Amino acid sequence: MTYKIHFEKMPDYIAATITGTNSRTAVAQYLQEVLAESVRQDCFRVLIDERLEGPRLDVMEVFAVVSEGSMKALGRFEAMAYVDEQMGDMASFAETVAINRGMPIAVFDNLEDARAWLSRQKPGADEQNIFRERR
Repeated sequence: MTYKIHFEKMPDYIAATITGTNSRTAVAQYLQEVLAESVRQDCFRVLIDERLEGPRLDVMEVFAVVSEGSMKALGRFEAMAYVDEQMGDMASFAETVAINRGMPIAVFDNLEDARAWLSRQKPGADEQNIFRERR
């Protein structure tokens, strides 16, 4: 495993901080761990803070990881705030791919905005409002 994941239970969500080396395999694996931890804690509101180092995934790798991850988690999450300060222009693409596959997600380049967005997403809210109410 080329990454480490730390989970912290917050009052309304699970915070997952991921450190290590960036790779398609690492991202796919930690997303599975986030889903498993959500099931274990019966909490489907998540903030992912990805701090992986190394070259960023290319567009096809992002598409594949996001598509596969979204399908495995379909219907499970109420809201997911995803932070990757290094994602740059790829953030919008990844977010669009996930939303088009039914994930209630927003991608951010900083924790402050991600926490604020997540705090506005109420448990049990209409998923379509998450898609329309970007920020």
